[in-house]
Amino acid sequence: MPKADPLRSCLGCREVRPKDELLRFVLDPEGTLFPDISRKLPGRGSYTCFNRACLAAAVKRKQFNRSFKGEVRLLPEAELLALIIRIMEEKIGSLLALANKAGKAVSGSDKVIDTLRRGEAAILILAADISGESKAKFLAVAAKAGVETFMFSMKDRLGGPLGKEIRTAVAVHKGSFAKTLQTDLKRYWNFFEGGAK
Repeated sequence: MPKADPLRSCLGCREVRPKDELLRFVLDPEGTLFPDISRKLPGRGSYTCFNRACLAAAVKRKQFNRSFKGEVRLLPEAELLALIIRIMEEKIGSLLALANKAGKAVSGSDKVIDTLRRGEAAILILAADISGESKAKFLAVAAKAGVETFMFSMKDRLGGPLGKEIRTAVAVHKGSFAKTLQTDLKRYWNFFEGGAK
């Protein structure tokens, strides 16, 4: 019988969730709060939901001090958010690179459109600076195929994990890579939109 994921409560909203669904924080050697996105760093952990509102509530009510039983050094809120976003962007980029290496990600307009039309894609990722006309074309095909779309990165950086210079769109095939990317992209956007869990 598989072992149940341990439960933890969010320091912001107090909701109890499986540990893997929460954002873990640890203290660095100087006692500064650090986001442990991959949950691999040593030491005691404290948790919030993967969203800006819960993080802000935990900071405002000094919940990290209580959780770590002492004074916790905090980066200014804008810097902490920027750090979380940067680490998440790096994680998503690494996942895209692995999906590409495994033959589970395609890029280039024609290939992406074909993959969507054949019903092979689970998610579509568009560069934030894609042109309005191209965006409308991709969104229409994705909607018809029932594929969820995410905006991520810029076209001069989206191609990097795929070994390409410029890419405006990436389709990820159905399977484990797509499921993980879908979760991480939703969590990533919660730090911009500040709310939904």
